[in-house]
Amino acid sequence: MSVKGTAKGLPTIAPYELPRADELPAPRAPWKLERDRAGLLIHDMQNYFLRVFTPDASPLAPAVANIAALAAAARAAGVPVFYTAQEGDQDRRDRGLQADLWGPGMSGAAEHQPILAALAPQPGDHTLVKHRYSAFQRSNLETLLRARGRDQLIICGVYAHIGCTLTAADAFMRDIEPFMAADALADFSRARHDHALSYVAEVCGVPLTSAQILEVL
Repeated sequence: MSVKGTAKGLPTIAPYELPRADELPAPRAPWKLERDRAGLLIHDMQNYFLRVFTPDASPLAPAVANIAALAAAARAAGVPVFYTAQEGDQDRRDRGLQADLWGPGMSGAAEHQPILAALAPQPGDHTLVKHRYSAFQRSNLETLLRARGRDQLIICGVYAHIGCTLTAADAFMRDIEPFMAADALADFSRARHDHALSYVAEVCGVPLTSAQILEVL
């Protein structure tokens, strides 16, 4: 097994290779990514969530490089860039059912809450407080997208089969077309990563490689 851990808290994640273009599942949806309709979401790339990966190995190292390339291209093209970030030391009442599955979550310690320095938000980017698996829950992400005339969302970050997938499903239910940046995601294992892409391709979105997205941006 590549995932180790207890019932609560995050597992230790063994290295695995990111999917290639020829390994992506074919989407049911016919949507085509368009630069002037898209926003970019960098999901939960906080030190707390990344500490369970081997830092200089795949999937984390190449995923971070791909996210950085997507963010730079988006900013240059005028595509809005959004981040999610949870707050540390959450009140148990605010954390809700997540505490039953994952424990108390991150603390307010300096080594937990910040977004990875290599991906730090830039002036003009938007950082949303993350409350639940979906980035849309209790946030103004939809409002910010609509105000900018955007009805597509590129999703990258961690973890592919949890928050990234449920954000994609939530976007779909809001008539926002989701695109998963398949090699700019990381997960508990390659099996979970592949399952996330297969699920999204089947029911709510389109998996693409970073190179395919960069061609559009």
